[in-house]
Amino acid sequence: MNTSAKMEQLEVLRVKLAVLRREHRDLDEAIEALHARGSSDMLTIKRFKKQKLALKDQIAQLEDRILPDIIA
Repeated sequence: MNTSAKMEQLEVLRVKLAVLRREHRDLDEAIEALHARGSSDMLTIKRFKKQKLALKDQIAQLEDRILPDIIA
């Protein structure tokens, strides 16, 4: 893989990472809004929290691909 293709791939990963982070923030805001509203829809809140955890895992995987650990 040449340098140009590698740079493009990294840029795609960074865009995906930004989208996932935004989705994570949106879910966090939705959860907070449900709590503030006093909603007793615990099933929805639980689903949102589960989605948020899945996004967190995806974010961590992308971050590892973009910035791999280098043992010096």
